[in-house]
Amino acid sequence: MDHSKYNRIFLTGATGFIGSHLAEYFSRKGYQVICGVQHTSDITFLRNLPVKIVYADVTNFSELVSVTKGVDAVVHAAGKVTDWGRWNDFHEINVNGTRNVLMACLANGVKRVIVTGSVSCYGEENSDIPKDEQSMFKPHYPYFMGKIWPSGMNYYRESKAMAIIEAEKLAAKYGANLIVIHPVWVYGEREFSSGFYEYMKFAKSWVPFGPGCRKNKFHVVYVRDLCEAYELALRKAPDGFHSYIIGNPQVNFQDEIFRMICREMGVRKPWNLPKALIWPVGLLAEVMACLFGARHAPFLSRARVNLFYDSIQFSTKKTEKELAFYPRYSLEEGIKNTVRWYKENGLI
Repeated sequence: MDHSKYNRIFLTGATGFIGSHLAEYFSRKGYQVICGVQHTSDITFLRNLPVKIVYADVTNFSELVSVTKGVDAVVHAAGKVTDWGRWNDFHEINVNGTRNVLMACLANGVKRVIVTGSVSCYGEENSDIPKDEQSMFKPHYPYFMGKIWPSGMNYYRESKAMAIIEAEKLAAKYGANLIVIHPVWVYGEREFSSGFYEYMKFAKSWVPFGPGCRKNKFHVVYVRDLCEAYELALRKAPDGFHSYIIGNPQVNFQDEIFRMICREMGVRKPWNLPKALIWPVGLLAEVMACLFGARHAPFLSRARVNLFYDSIQFSTKKTEKELAFYPRYSLEEGIKNTVRWYKENGLI
């Protein structure tokens, strides 16, 4: 394959879930990949890949200017991806960090930039109608007591939306070639923050009952398919500003997805409890986690409870039409690969 136009790629967030898979995918495809990592990052996995590792923090503009000199494209996958933490941290990494990456690219005349967005920018409230790239941004979810007790999930959504809005303005102002990839909920090997691994641990605990219902749809994409979408966007997207929602063409019921996971794990799926019974548990768990200064979100919280009952679905028609993206892996294959990896690494 001819990579001459965008052969040399700088990748941020290379040690993260999506970033580590992008590093593997692009390097295996023959691209010259420069992985930007923090000084405190665990680079064990990257050492086994044919990539160059440099130290650069997205919050440090001068470092980014230095490491992006001479590259053809930048893939920005770094971010604070969690539903727990302080607003200032989300803003510094997701908003200021994205601005720094874009300004460094403009300073060095980088030909093409891909920024990782999130479908959460469009809102994750219950919706029976799939949203698309023309839908309005609606990142704020009106949680109980949300005005005086903000949700970390909203911090994530709102900071990603702010970053993308500012990125679009910068692209228009300077005529940059900017692509925004909005993945739906991503699952796969090496995931520890988007919820699937947490559910596996919960199912493995043999608790007989848990959150969930059979009526809500939940849009997912396997991380290895997502990586291919990035390359298609790099090679095929027109010049200018463009955004693409990446996900499986078919939106499955969440209960069906969890049943596949549990079946592959060899455990019985917990029986679903109605939201009216689960919601107080999530509220109490979040209260206790806040009172005791927990570093990580509890398994259930106000935001997480809603995710077990709301239908979250999006349209991928634009991506299919403009990028000719169709997943190579079926849902069953993706889940099988994912569960096998966690088992082989003694994590479940």
